[in-house]
Amino acid sequence: MTIPSDDITPPKFDRGALRTLLGYARPHRTVLLVSLVLTLLASGAGLAQPLVAESVLGTLGTDQNLTGPLLLLSALLLGAALLTGINSWLQQRTSERVVRQVRRRLSFALIRLRVSEFDHRSPGDLIARVTSDSTVLQSAATEGVIMLVNGSLTLAGSFVLMSTLHFGLFAATAVVMIAVAVVMRVVLPRIRLASTRAQVAVGEIGSVLERTLGAIRTVKANGAEARETEAADTAVENAYQAGLTGARYGAAVSVVSGLSVQLTFLVVLGFGGFLVASGALSIASLIAFLLYVFYLSSPISSLTTGLTLLQQGLGASVRVNEVDEMPREEDVDLPVAAPPVAAPRIELREVRFTYPGRAPALGGVSFEVPAGRQTAVVGLSGAGKSTLFALLQRFYEPESGTILVDGTDIATYSRAEVRRRIAYVEQDAPALDGTIGDNLRYAEPAAAPDDIEQVLRTTRLDGLVGRLELGLDTQVGPRGVTLSGGERQRLAIARALLRKPTVLLLDEATAQLDARNEQALREAIDRASEHCTVLVIAHRLSTVTEAEQIVLLENGRVRAAGTHATLVETDDLYRELAITQLLAQEEPAGDVPAAVS
Repeated sequence: MTIPSDDITPPKFDRGALRTLLGYARPHRTVLLVSLVLTLLASGAGLAQPLVAESVLGTLGTDQNLTGPLLLLSALLLGAALLTGINSWLQQRTSERVVRQVRRRLSFALIRLRVSEFDHRSPGDLIARVTSDSTVLQSAATEGVIMLVNGSLTLAGSFVLMSTLHFGLFAATAVVMIAVAVVMRVVLPRIRLASTRAQVAVGEIGSVLERTLGAIRTVKANGAEARETEAADTAVENAYQAGLTGARYGAAVSVVSGLSVQLTFLVVLGFGGFLVASGALSIASLIAFLLYVFYLSSPISSLTTGLTLLQQGLGASVRVNEVDEMPREEDVDLPVAAPPVAAPRIELREVRFTYPGRAPALGGVSFEVPAGRQTAVVGLSGAGKSTLFALLQRFYEPESGTILVDGTDIATYSRAEVRRRIAYVEQDAPALDGTIGDNLRYAEPAAAPDDIEQVLRTTRLDGLVGRLELGLDTQVGPRGVTLSGGERQRLAIARALLRKPTVLLLDEATAQLDARNEQALREAIDRASEHCTVLVIAHRLSTVTEAEQIVLLENGRVRAAGTHATLVETDDLYRELAITQLLAQEEPAGDVPAAVS
């Protein structure tokens, strides 16, 4: 992941990012409008205070009663404080609602991204957009917008009242404010760049930790803690430097806004003192004008803070917009009818597919899978076996050629319908954090208890569940770490069988099973093939010999197809694989598969 450098030219104003930012505020416009009104009322109370103070000062030394003006001044102070408190609560509540809205939207989008997007994007960075970028948007879409509008209107109101008190002093004040605005025009775009850099750097930390913690046993087994710690430290340092850059520009904004008030005070004091000495201005008017000068610190602070939050929000909006632009699987939420009862015939016609930047994975694969039969797909590693299964699940789309299920191109089905008909057991047999029951019912939440008991017996998991104190409610831990490899594999197979699919894809489903459980699984697969079509990526000779058809892939093409006996007789590569497997069967650790794929 590339983090922009400080030398990059400040980004141009992005209208799309602004629309995104305001789009999150739009559903809450009524509450934000109320909040703005309260803010303006509080600001109005503050603006009235110098005028009332001038009235109080003007009556000093006279016989007029001060009770009324003092009560009015007290009421304005109390009212402004009360309005500010109520407004603060409304803004905080709205901010939380905005961040909830952003995180829901991003979560929805990320879960539906196409598999190809995850091939070149770090999950840690994508997660950071949900957790970190959404927080930045939270403040910008609510507080930032309100502070920007309030600061602008209050500043304008202050200028109007100041001009009525004395136009000459107002003109001197305006010159200072214009100079400050020029400086802010230069600094604020750099705040947006710094914010973007900081968010990217935070995403990089998530990427590094996700990579390390996701393979923590490999890290520890290879003594790589120091190297991974160094990588994490580098990411943290990048985030630190990005944060410092943002802090420098933020400090610059704070200094400029503070100096603007102080400089204005000095100009007004000097020029106003001259006017008082010449008799052109009263002391009371000068004090009232100076009170407005000090009051300017509030709208200036509100305006600069709002602009800063807005610039930070625009940077976060760019990263959020990137998620919206990533291709999604838009058809996974479509309603799906009950799949046909009969097992389908599958046919591949000249299917071609290439991963970006690599040689073709499939270079024109054609073969037919008979309905209700077992077909084994074998070949050396990289032959295209797993890619073939990924295309059958529509994780990817073929570059050319067609995949037919009972004569219908699967591209005409929604992905939801394809995956409802075709169950897939992956090679690494993942388990999700949760209970055994959660994992078992993952694809079929409403599964009947009898069906659950049946698949547990079929996969030989009934003994494991029976030994556990909590049974199906036993937690499996992150990535199923408390289960053995064979148990995770059997759990994945049980999950697939519970769906009662019409097509079952098994990517070396027995690789981590001992001989006893492997035999039980083979029997289960035999029974499953009575009512569904089974495709097996096979590394073990025992799995191959059970199949009615064997397809041998080599370099992304079909080299040969037939029965085990036929291929042993007619194909040299298959004979070599078979001999390798026979030798492996004679080793003491007979349930460890030889490397065929």
